[in-house]
Amino acid sequence: MRISVSSDMDEPVARYLVEELRRRGHEVREHGALRPGADPQWAVCSEAAARDVADGAADQAVVCCWSGTGASIAANKVPGVRAALCTDAATAEGARRWNDANVLALGLRLTSPPVLREILDAWFAAEPSQDPEDLRNVARVGRLDAAGKDA
Repeated sequence: MRISVSSDMDEPVARYLVEELRRRGHEVREHGALRPGADPQWAVCSEAAARDVADGAADQAVVCCWSGTGASIAANKVPGVRAALCTDAATAEGARRWNDANVLALGLRLTSPPVLREILDAWFAAEPSQDPEDLRNVARVGRLDAAGKDA
């Protein structure tokens, strides 16, 4: 799978994330502080990773900042992106299953390597729900992207 990763800081957990994704066999494209010379501002690098997903250059993305909040907000401004801030495996599983999230947002401050592995395990193991109610909700979010307002 092609995965874009962004981080506004060159933190050990961000580097570990890239290494872990590659260890799992994913092709990783780095943005922000993870790529020399790239703009490390959370809004800029999170948007870049999210645009990779929206444009089809990546299948999914992982966006990181200190709390994860700014990265998730920036990513969610890109039409077609459904970013979810996940602090544990159960949240990651639910985000993929019920929300068909295609961007994982992580906080650098509290995410340890063992928790990160659990989150990634859950994220990649979960499949988007085929329940009609879940599909209607995800479709509605897509219409919000297209309309720029309540659809």
